[in-house]
Amino acid sequence: MGADRQDIGADQTDRPEEDALPRVRDVLRVDALQRGAPEVLVGGEALDARVRWVHVSDSDQVADLLDGGELLLTTAAGWAGADAALHDLADRLAGAGVAGVVIELGTRFTVAPPAFIAACRARGLALIALERVVKFVTVTEAVHRRIISGQLEALQERQRLHELFTGLSLRGAPADVVVRETARVLDAPIVLETPGREVVTAEVRDVRASDVLTGWAARSRSDVELLTVPVQARGVRWGALVALPGAEHPAGALTVLELAATALAFARLADGPTAWEVLPARDLVQAIAGGGHSGDADVAARMAAAGLPVVGRALGVLVVPRAQPGQVQRLVEALTATDARNAGADTRAMGAVHDGDGVVLVSSRRKLSSAQIFAAAAGLSTGLAIGTPASTVAELLASVRPARLLAARLGPAEVRRVDDRPLTRLVTELGGDHRLQEHSERMLAPLIRFDEQHGGDLLRVLRAVVAHPGSRTAAAASSHLSRSVFYQRLTLISDLLDADLDDGETLAALHLAVLTLPVR
Repeated sequence: MGADRQDIGADQTDRPEEDALPRVRDVLRVDALQRGAPEVLVGGEALDARVRWVHVSDSDQVADLLDGGELLLTTAAGWAGADAALHDLADRLAGAGVAGVVIELGTRFTVAPPAFIAACRARGLALIALERVVKFVTVTEAVHRRIISGQLEALQERQRLHELFTGLSLRGAPADVVVRETARVLDAPIVLETPGREVVTAEVRDVRASDVLTGWAARSRSDVELLTVPVQARGVRWGALVALPGAEHPAGALTVLELAATALAFARLADGPTAWEVLPARDLVQAIAGGGHSGDADVAARMAAAGLPVVGRALGVLVVPRAQPGQVQRLVEALTATDARNAGADTRAMGAVHDGDGVVLVSSRRKLSSAQIFAAAAGLSTGLAIGTPASTVAELLASVRPARLLAARLGPAEVRRVDDRPLTRLVTELGGDHRLQEHSERMLAPLIRFDEQHGGDLLRVLRAVVAHPGSRTAAAASSHLSRSVFYQRLTLISDLLDADLDDGETLAALHLAVLTLPVR
């Protein structure tokens, strides 16, 4: 199975020197061989065999002289013609590990013997017939130059890789940077997973995340096309680095993964477990809040791979404005701790700071109650915005921006639900409608210019006014100004806008304009 491939012996074919060797199909493109008008009699997967060397012999006892990986060039002058003898010869060549057989027709056989073709096909041994005479020495020289050149390139590439990953280790590069560089080198998706097969971080390159991460745990456990190397040190295994199929690399994919895994192990020893613990949440929040995803399926795959199931779950987003990482982590711990008082809820949460906001994603068997959320938010000095409850990933994605808009307008320790702010939700649903943007610019332009020219706070004061339309006292407290200064600001705002701030329709229009401004 895929996850059991970490103990890879030195005699397997995915060693650097083997990866640098040409395949039989590559050798067939050599000009010296093309002059013989080669015809592939047995091909397919047999042409993928690596060619370690070229051997020339017409003896039917040549198998005893071979070590494996040779491409045999022969005129078959010494071969017997009986079917049984040809079957036996094919068996012995395949048993010796020959990469393939190139037989030049005309000396012993005018056409390739059907018995030998059938025997090679049965053993998966590549067989090529040359219709015209070629100089075997010329073919040998050309192929050997190709082999030696490939080995030199592999040595140079291994040195470059060693310098790359050593440099990353010395600079203290985090795990996601190492994974990203590994994916770039191999030009293939790379996943760093925990021993429990949850994704720590992944670089999917040009592939959709959903194509890589959907059902990741099961895929990691069973997909034989995955190449897996453990990340471990001092007898402790922290996870595994997994490569999906990609382009061949001169130094070998295994070598690249081993060097990357060593860099990851050094970083883990230096940074401790918390360095890995924050990566899934950070990557997930960046994808969801930062728009770094390709759609619902992408997000669903990322969430499930990170340990946040989405099917049949109650989903939600909480936003802490002006948050510090420690605050986000405490909120996550408080939310998941509610299971002790809410048996069976199976609440899972993860969060990270994105553009100054602490964004926490929640997946629970049952919708969290207000009491649970308020209890978890206790001690937050910056407030908490609660997004609209969701049962699908699409609904979760739609709830993020309204929650962030609401969070930007919260006072200290204020906890509010988006569903309690219908105007905020309306602005979000209208999105980038140019008429809404024009309305905001037209109404607020005088205040924006004044604040920019004088370093003023008129927009902040206006936000406090529209947030507390029924109480000037509450608005003054929210803006952190004395009543006298607050009323001075109100007078200035009224004069600049030529508007009556006690008029309900005017105040509603200003509230809409303020909500349309981008979250800062």
